[in-house]
Amino acid sequence: MYCQECQQRPATLHFTKIINGEKNEIHICEQCAKEKGDFIPGSNSFSIHNLLSGLLNFEQHPLSESTSKARSQQVMQCSKCGMTYSEFAKIGRFGCSNCYKTFASKLDPVLKRIHGGNTDHSGKIPKRIGNDLLERKKINQLRQHLQQLIHQEEFEEAAQVRDQIKSMEKRLGGSD
Repeated sequence: MYCQECQQRPATLHFTKIINGEKNEIHICEQCAKEKGDFIPGSNSFSIHNLLSGLLNFEQHPLSESTSKARSQQVMQCSKCGMTYSEFAKIGRFGCSNCYKTFASKLDPVLKRIHGGNTDHSGKIPKRIGNDLLERKKINQLRQHLQQLIHQEEFEEAAQVRDQIKSMEKRLGGSD
């Protein structure tokens, strides 16, 4: 499939937009995407960064003068690159890796909203080589479940889960 913009190179980026139930697919090459900048094809004034900055600005609302003065004195700013949160919210990109730590208190509510409450990322593990890692992950999940059972005073079921954890640890060749 060739790029719908230049008709010369193979399309490597594929976008699907559904507006009012009407599905519109756009296929473009990487070079045409770079030439268009960060804009989503078929849309004249909307970029991915505008989407992100829109999500980040959900808490902005008109403030009283006293509140806005207090906020201006407490401007969050990255110690490494000097970017402020308001600059980040406008452009939708961080200045450096330290910005993630600096703005964590502002980002957590947004990420919880986007990801349905989950803010922990544990990554993916390949099945072929990650058997031990998968087993350890399962043990950690069982330990959390065990703590819940103990808290709920369901000791018989907790004992079964404890025994299951011990057998899994024995198979791995040691305990954590």
